[in-house]
Amino acid sequence: MSSRPLRVVPADAPLGAEVRGVDIAAGLAAESLSRIKEAWDRHLVLVLRDQSPDDDALVAFARSLGPLDPPGPNPYGRPFHRRHPELNVISNIVEDGQPIGNLGYGEAVWHADMTYVERPPMGAVLMAMEVPAQGGDTWFADMFAAHDALPDDLREAAQGRVAIHDASHNSAGMLRKGYVEVDDVRDTPGARHPLVRTEPETGRRCLFLGRRPRSYVVGLEVADSDRLLDRLWAHATRPDLVFVHRWRPGDVLMWKNLCVLHRRDAFDSQARRRLHRAQIRGEEVIA
Repeated sequence: MSSRPLRVVPADAPLGAEVRGVDIAAGLAAESLSRIKEAWDRHLVLVLRDQSPDDDALVAFARSLGPLDPPGPNPYGRPFHRRHPELNVISNIVEDGQPIGNLGYGEAVWHADMTYVERPPMGAVLMAMEVPAQGGDTWFADMFAAHDALPDDLREAAQGRVAIHDASHNSAGMLRKGYVEVDDVRDTPGARHPLVRTEPETGRRCLFLGRRPRSYVVGLEVADSDRLLDRLWAHATRPDLVFVHRWRPGDVLMWKNLCVLHRRDAFDSQARRRLHRAQIRGEEVIA
């Protein structure tokens, strides 16, 4: 077990903090794990630098936070990680003519992970194995703060509304295996969730938007749905609600998937980027 003193250093941003004095590979004492969970609840995004866990240790750490969910479907039609099917591989690296992971090197738009299922993951743990010298930064936006800062008319317009969350594409815009393109957003396949979600433990409310492309607010004319969603997304991703993480090898990043949005910058296609991610199981989304 790690014996270094644990410190939580808040980021100079509305959300996010760095946890110091932690060694995942060595294992965590119960008190340290409890403090990490408390910090996670408070800051929504945590960064643990200079880590070197193997995949076994990464999975064990993620499981200490809750039961794991499998990753979303691989657009290339095979498991992401042969030995650990519960891990997702985020990578642009190609070996023997085949991608070893998904999401490539382009921009990944603002989104929350797997909100197209009825019970999206509560959180995620992402470990950086290889990262480019520039680009590929990950941005987060606080959906509690976004909800609290809603203007009255927008709060009223969103209240009680439900949106379809697209299951057919990933956050890089790739069509998933087994789906076809649809011309009308009202026919978008995927789960339906309230635009405003309630955190069961605290009663706090947050925006719950999923991903903008192909989203649709049920019961509205398409033009009215687009206007409402465009306003909500512009509000939710304002710079004053955002934290940016600039990756280094050995970083472990944790985020509360149901309470934040995130996106990724594009990077040089010739640079290597490889990260492994585990997802913690969530509960039913309630209004």
